[in-house]
Amino acid sequence: MLVTERAPDFCRAFYAFHSISLITHELFVDRYRISYYSFSRSIHFSEGVVVQTSDLKKYCEKALQGGATHAKVTHPNTVVTAPWVRFKCMFGCPYKHRYSCPPHTPTPEETRANLDSYERAILFHIEAPAVKGRSKSMMAYLDNLIKLEGELFKDGYYKAFVMLAGPCVLCKECGKVTGVPCRFPEKTRPAMEACGIDVFQTARNNDFFITTLKEKSEPQNLYCLMLVD
Repeated sequence: MLVTERAPDFCRAFYAFHSISLITHELFVDRYRISYYSFSRSIHFSEGVVVQTSDLKKYCEKALQGGATHAKVTHPNTVVTAPWVRFKCMFGCPYKHRYSCPPHTPTPEETRANLDSYERAILFHIEAPAVKGRSKSMMAYLDNLIKLEGELFKDGYYKAFVMLAGPCVLCKECGKVTGVPCRFPEKTRPAMEACGIDVFQTARNNDFFITTLKEKSEPQNLYCLMLVD
């Protein structure tokens, strides 16, 4: 597995279901300190699955430079889908009137089938404290991930596809409200949860922290998923 961090106060090592010798490296890129863990160029999962990581290191580093707190190469079988996630998007969510939200997004069953057609993914984590300008910073961060998807494609990873976090905010008002087609189809991507992914369990399966918030003033831990190949 490949794990990277931006200016960490601590290093998160690998836990339960990985068992390979750990070699820690550190390098400096611009103003970021990037720590990553090399597992002889591959990850061994308990199910016997081996995931190569060395060729994806540079994309993880670029994600960090673009605002991510962590980036981790993982296997899609660590990503959990469930019907209840779609229900919570369709009922009670104030942002549901968008083309990137259900019922316009894949069902959990369709998402699972899509995930199972991949062998590698990158899970991105960003810690977003409640500070002035957070929304603008998040928009820039998500745009960087879409550009990273394009870069992966151009480099030969033709199956690359990124799922983002939260509602689409490319337009002040989505065209769905007035029946206008999507204005930015080339940049619109669904959130993981909009596709039926249990983000909480997926993050925890990959040894990341996530919890529900009691107040909007609390820092958010947000996740995005790049399906690679």
